[in-house]
Amino acid sequence: MKIAVLSDSHDNIWKLAQAMPHLASADAIIHCGDLCSPFMITRLGEGAGSRPVHVVWGNNDGDRLLLARNARPFPGITLHGEIAQFEFGGLRIGVNHYPLVARGLAASPAYDLVCYGHDHMAHQEWMGSCLLLSPGELMGL
Repeated sequence: MKIAVLSDSHDNIWKLAQAMPHLASADAIIHCGDLCSPFMITRLGEGAGSRPVHVVWGNNDGDRLLLARNARPFPGITLHGEIAQFEFGGLRIGVNHYPLVARGLAASPAYDLVCYGHDHMAHQEWMGSCLLLSPGELMGL
């Protein structure tokens, strides 16, 4: 099982396009927030194909109504809101945009994997039996 984790793409359609070949080999995709503009979720949905895509809101996801409308044609995209909780391949997964919230989720016994973004810093750490993971940022800062 392979899960692609992205965060903080901040409208960089060129970096998202560069990531698409890597996403093609994933069984599922997680985006930890800050897609930003609604056209980004369209591009993500087109690139994901039939794979499930789990998205949480970041602090820069402004037009959430249009983001949701643009996600509608892609049945694999799930918009979770502020916090995602789901199971995939036997893993209990939590996702949030903010590091402090994610750290709190990872400290609970409820998850095997917790993903976050926001600070644009790649990070991985085991908290007990839970992997706390930030992919860093996709925008290319």
